[in-house]
Amino acid sequence: MAGSSFGQSFVVTTFGESHGSAVGCVVDGCPAGVPLDIEAIAHALERRRPGQTALTSPRRELDQPRILSGVYQGLTLGTPIAISVENTNARAKDYEAWHDRFRPGHADFTWFARFGHRDPRGGGRASARETVGRVAAGAVAEALLAALAARAQRGAPRIVAWTQQIGEIATEIAAPLDRAAVDVSPVRCPDAQASAAMIAAIEAAQRDRDSLGGVVRCVVTDLPPGLGDPVFDKLTGLLAHALASLPAVRGVLFGDGLAAVAMRGSQHNDPFTRSPDGRIATTTNHHGGVLGGISTGMPLRLDVLFKPVATIPQPQQAIGAEGPPAPLTVLGRHDPCVVPRAVPIVEAAVALVLADLSLRQGRL
Repeated sequence: MAGSSFGQSFVVTTFGESHGSAVGCVVDGCPAGVPLDIEAIAHALERRRPGQTALTSPRRELDQPRILSGVYQGLTLGTPIAISVENTNARAKDYEAWHDRFRPGHADFTWFARFGHRDPRGGGRASARETVGRVAAGAVAEALLAALAARAQRGAPRIVAWTQQIGEIATEIAAPLDRAAVDVSPVRCPDAQASAAMIAAIEAAQRDRDSLGGVVRCVVTDLPPGLGDPVFDKLTGLLAHALASLPAVRGVLFGDGLAAVAMRGSQHNDPFTRSPDGRIATTTNHHGGVLGGISTGMPLRLDVLFKPVATIPQPQQAIGAEGPPAPLTVLGRHDPCVVPRAVPIVEAAVALVLADLSLRQGRL
């Protein structure tokens, strides 16, 4: 189906439905000789796996990846890399009661309008289950970025995301982080006080049979200047494409984001400076690491905004292709807030863009 692939040189195609036999990806364009450890892919998938805490969907999936092609003796072959993950805990029967109705806030109607036929089991391809393939491909992308950086004798870009806001509870993390520090929190917020408040907010929404949205912040350090192409392939444009295509995303902001709207140019401009070793940088980073669509070498900073989960176990009204409205109470296993599990998905999407651009430009 058109729209299931992303990238030009590092091309990722995801496959599978929420309650089909398997989900996964095919990565084409990865050069030969890149060290690729299946354990790294498994670890990435473990971080997005459902059922980890009481704050996420109770669907119990092992999410064990299987490399079907493109790798031999731990090194990529330069041929398409196919990775498959079985759906072992699908429960299609949960969706039989409303298979012919359009759920509020879901893609049921729009998919029917587009194709005239749809998979009602958990939303099919519209489900966040599809992101298993993106996360697996993101692990391949990070392996490639590490290999390219080693070849250039420099450090690999460090991509770290965390939960910046859930509902009305927000934090402001300024210090550099690592993923281990983020993962300590059940909601992936390394601010202990904010984390506790976020947990309480999600639990309250669960008691009310409701859901919450929030913000994932992502920062990339050790990204060299010069990455990105004018005019339609700006680094920000490609990142926005990859991130806005994730389920439930309602916005992508860069640098100071909405705060920049209230600033003057004299406040928002970042003066350039030259270090003793000749490296050019800026004294501040309101621009978030990208100017003119090309990286500056300063930390890349972006926020991804997620809406509240559409699937809530409250009585609602729904209609089908025919007939009058009828009461609907959605059952099944769903996240009360997607933000904590979206953190590794955002990191994967960013890695895919950086890997693709690095190959296209022949650099890192």
